[in-house]
Amino acid sequence: MTTFDVNAILSSTAYGSDGDKIGKVEQVFLDDNSGEPTFLTVNTGLFGAKENFVPVKGARQDGDRVVLPYTKDVIKDAPKVDADQHLSPAEEEELYRYYELNYDDGRTAGTDRDRATAAAGTAGVAGAADRDRAAVAQDRRDVAATAGDEASVVRHEERLNVGTQEREAGHARLRKYVVTDHETVDVPVEREEVTVERTPINDTNARVDNGTIGEEEVDVTLYEERPVVQKETVAVEEVGLNKQTVQETQRVEADVRKEQVDVETDVDRGDLGRDGEAPRR
Repeated sequence: MTTFDVNAILSSTAYGSDGDKIGKVEQVFLDDNSGEPTFLTVNTGLFGAKENFVPVKGARQDGDRVVLPYTKDVIKDAPKVDADQHLSPAEEEELYRYYELNYDDGRTAGTDRDRATAAAGTAGVAGAADRDRAAVAQDRRDVAATAGDEASVVRHEERLNVGTQEREAGHARLRKYVVTDHETVDVPVEREEVTVERTPINDTNARVDNGTIGEEEVDVTLYEERPVVQKETVAVEEVGLNKQTVQETQRVEADVRKEQVDVETDVDRGDLGRDGEAPRR
């Protein structure tokens, strides 16, 4: 990997030696004296919130991919080093030792490295060993302001992708239970009653009688009807459950973010020369 390749690998995607995607290449650190790349940082945390250092030695560029000679797990467990400042010799030695590289072989004429970063994609590489962070940030703004038509940024925004997911909403059950109703039914019944019938005896209907006076008893059996109640169980109705799909519309609300782009010139910053013109770089 040469200095010429630094612009190409910035903001490219890093992959591990096993082919797994690791994250975006965020920064490249150059040797102070030789200008050769020695380390790069890769976003490995959630939403790119964490940068891990990886030695450039053994890495290769494959189009818009940078293939590193380490797995994602190895890179994620690398020593924690602040990516917003110089690498001290002790930090370099700690990183080389972790990645099982010879520290003296990895070093060139210098001992400290500084970040190399691309302003607006292809504007160039800024790196200096003795500049403070404020000076480096100013250099980035100056390079972007003089980049001409080639300076650009990519604006992103979030969009809602809404779908449906089936889930259990409840149960419907059929339960049979017993209730008691009191019924009253009128039933016609018959019974026998005794009436006295007297028939005079004359010559026409005379019957033989011994004419003896005495006591006599005649027994007559009487009958009557009484209501008889019996119960029987009969099927009267079949009850079942059917499912049907009902379509309705529900409103989904969520917050989405989007990026806005503002243009800042030297005039906006008030960075003018004595003659009222922006200074030339």
